[in-house]
Amino acid sequence: MERQPGIWRIRSHAVARQVLTARGATSQAGFTSEHVPTGFLKHHPILFSDGPQHDEQRRKVGRYFAPAVVRERYGQVMDDAADALVTDAVGRGRCRVDEIALLYSVEVTRQVVGLTESSIEGLAGRLVKFFNQPPFDITQPDLGRTRRQWAMAAVNGLGPIARFHLADVRPAIRARRRERRTDVISHLLDEGYTTADILVECLTYGTAGMVTTREFIAMALWHLTSDPTLLRRYLGGDQSQRLALLEEVIRLEPVVGHLYRRVQQPLEVADAGQTWRFAPGDLLDLDVGSANLDPAAVGPEPGQLCPGRTMARGVHAAGLSFSDGAHRCPGQPLAMLETDVLLQRLLVEQPVVLSEPRVEWDDLVAGYCLRGFEVGFDVTAPPV
Repeated sequence: MERQPGIWRIRSHAVARQVLTARGATSQAGFTSEHVPTGFLKHHPILFSDGPQHDEQRRKVGRYFAPAVVRERYGQVMDDAADALVTDAVGRGRCRVDEIALLYSVEVTRQVVGLTESSIEGLAGRLVKFFNQPPFDITQPDLGRTRRQWAMAAVNGLGPIARFHLADVRPAIRARRRERRTDVISHLLDEGYTTADILVECLTYGTAGMVTTREFIAMALWHLTSDPTLLRRYLGGDQSQRLALLEEVIRLEPVVGHLYRRVQQPLEVADAGQTWRFAPGDLLDLDVGSANLDPAAVGPEPGQLCPGRTMARGVHAAGLSFSDGAHRCPGQPLAMLETDVLLQRLLVEQPVVLSEPRVEWDDLVAGYCLRGFEVGFDVTAPPV
């Protein structure tokens, strides 16, 4: 725990979890949520809402991400998308992992959300362009941006959002107004969401379901191709064992590295015999990467990759990588299963690393990006 100007830095797993599960005491402050205008929306976006409204939104949308639903409804989608993309990559002899992972995660998630009336490549490109934003500092007034940077953020953000609306969201809404389907957009229409409401929700799901999953797929493949023992363990395991291994990877490599909460009511937390009190208005930075390395929560040698490790009571195998409490990510089963499906299909082809990834940082999701990760395929090699 560290108090810095304008912010509390929290690295304890126990304290971070108390903050995330303290219902009504804090509100969402990450993803620039406090600077997103919402007055024109009829429904507050699920990522930014809190309290009973958020609980109701989560309860109704949760059925699209339940583990049984994910396997039954989207398992074939995952298999077909992985097979098509990897077959094409093998035919070309090489691929950029971040590119194939993006196209794959876009294909899977758009089926869940309902953004199916436009091309995968076009949708993926528009989502990526939205992330071309100037840096910011959440602890500073106006995010520490100059007027020029805010103008750049508006141009870089509003342009892709407008194209996303016209090319992807509007056609999907029109198709579902004619005939409802079993997807999120159909559900939102049934709930009375406006076009603007649906646009914001689709952008949220696009960010969480497509872009962040892309990064984890690349990170997991990097770990597996760097460690022959780990690779053999993954390929030799059943699905539950493979998913346990992936949960351990994302514990060590959380895609969203920091969660931010704004204190709304006096909040008291305790850990290891110490007590801290937060006042309304305090900004809390929950350092997920550090919390996931807290030995009191995850056991000895927390920095080592050890699938199936014994965690403290109530601690998830992935740590806080999918958050906790009311804002725990509902898409975890989908993200983990689709990652497993693509990795299996890629690894069957015995990829060889041609170029190690370049690790970059994205302020918007407060997490890493892997770029330039390229693998090749030896079509003459015997099958695994």
